[in-house]
Amino acid sequence: MATKENKYVNVAYKLYTTEDGEKEMVEEATAEHPFQFITGLNTTIDAFEDEILKLNKGDKFDFVITKDKAYGEYDEQHVFDLEKKIFEVDGHFDDKNIVEGAIVPLMDNEGHRMNGAVLAVEENTVTVDLNHPLAGADLNFVGEVTEMRDATNEEIQGMINMMSGEGCSCGCDSCGSDCEEGCGGHCH
Repeated sequence: MATKENKYVNVAYKLYTTEDGEKEMVEEATAEHPFQFITGLNTTIDAFEDEILKLNKGDKFDFVITKDKAYGEYDEQHVFDLEKKIFEVDGHFDDKNIVEGAIVPLMDNEGHRMNGAVLAVEENTVTVDLNHPLAGADLNFVGEVTEMRDATNEEIQGMINMMSGEGCSCGCDSCGSDCEEGCGGHCH
C-alpha cells in the first residue's frame, strides 16, 4: 500500500458551504491544530486530495469541491424510522444519549458501521438520518498548506493502524505521555 506517492500533509483551513445564497463556515482546522493526512490512503475526499497535491508547503488555497465530488446529493431515502427498542440498554431506552441532534453509531445487517444523526424521538420510533452532514452541499476550502513532505514508513503504518482501530495515528496504543515522546506530539 505504501508507495512513493504517500505524502504527509498538514493543512489549516476554513470550510464553507453555501445554501440559499448564504455562505456559512462549518469547520475550521487552525495552524496550531491542522488537519493531518497521508495521501494515497483514502482518508480524505479524492477531489480534496487532488487539489492539495497541486500545491507546496506554504501555498495558500481557495477551491470549491462540488457536491457530486464531495458527499453527493441529500437523499431522503437515507432517513429511517427505527424501533426504539434498538436503542435499549439493559432493557431501558437510552434517553441520555438518544436525543434530537445526537450523532449515534449504528451497524447494518452486514456489520458495516455508520453514524446517524437523530432527527426525532417519538413514542415508538427514533428518526435517524444516515446522510453525511455535508451531503447536498458544495464545499469551499480556504486555507494554507502548513506541511507537505514524503511520509515515513512509520507514519504510513501508524495511519493504517489507526484506520483499523489499533491505536492513534503514530501507531501507539494510547495517546499518553509515552506517545507524545514517541510520535513527536502528532497524536490527536
